[in-house]
Amino acid sequence: MKKIIICAIVLGSMYHVQAQKINLGKAAGVVSKGASAFSFSNEDAIKLSKESVDYMDKNNAIAGPKDPYTVRLNKLFAKHKSQDGLNLNYKVYKVKDINAFACADGSVRVFSSLMDIMTDDELLAVIGHEIGHVKNQDTKDAIKSAYLKAAAMDAASSASSKVATLSEGQVGKMANAFLDASHSKKQENQADDYSYDFMKSNKYNVVGAYTAFKKLALLSEGGSAQSGFQKMFNSHPDSNKRAEAVKKRAEKDGLWKDPGTVSLPTTKLTK
Repeated sequence: MKKIIICAIVLGSMYHVQAQKINLGKAAGVVSKGASAFSFSNEDAIKLSKESVDYMDKNNAIAGPKDPYTVRLNKLFAKHKSQDGLNLNYKVYKVKDINAFACADGSVRVFSSLMDIMTDDELLAVIGHEIGHVKNQDTKDAIKSAYLKAAAMDAASSASSKVATLSEGQVGKMANAFLDASHSKKQENQADDYSYDFMKSNKYNVVGAYTAFKKLALLSEGGSAQSGFQKMFNSHPDSNKRAEAVKKRAEKDGLWKDPGTVSLPTTKLTK
């Protein structure tokens, strides 16, 4: 099965390195085709997200409670499980993709390879960004848009308002439509702003958001192995520009500290 995720992608980007399969499989909970699709509710988005994440959790390697990745994420994330009126849950997928995502049900999944290259401050910025996507209901909008595209293909034709069960193939088409649609630049910028405010209000080092973007920019530079990552940037704000936006805000707030030259680590930051 092609790798598919119906969720918010970390900072608007994805980087594949010998990608391992992230399974989605059969999910239920989308309103059926017709007028009901246009009244896609929060409950519909949450139901679909939960069932999708439950399946992915069952079909992918998850770091155990004593795993260094889990220990580190607990240290960073535990105090934010109830954040800004949201109930969040989080896990680490031990896969080779550099990624993280959030879904409408409050599920946040961080990939181990992302943790390998990001400092604690940078991971906190990523977490804040993902929380922003959930809070701003971007995940709901993305799932609705993807469903409408899938429904135009061959989803259930009933105009009933009752919840319909989609086949695995239909869910796959919806997921692919989601990936094609992605989030808008406006949504990404709003999530960036949320991340900065999240860092600032919790007295974290906001420069972590700057260096995280700088690392994403480095990942997008050159090389055939990075072509997929570069394509993602065609529909998202430029990472260097987003880094400069963080710097500008930090300077205005008196929080800027020059991190020096940003580079990708050659050894894992999680051990």
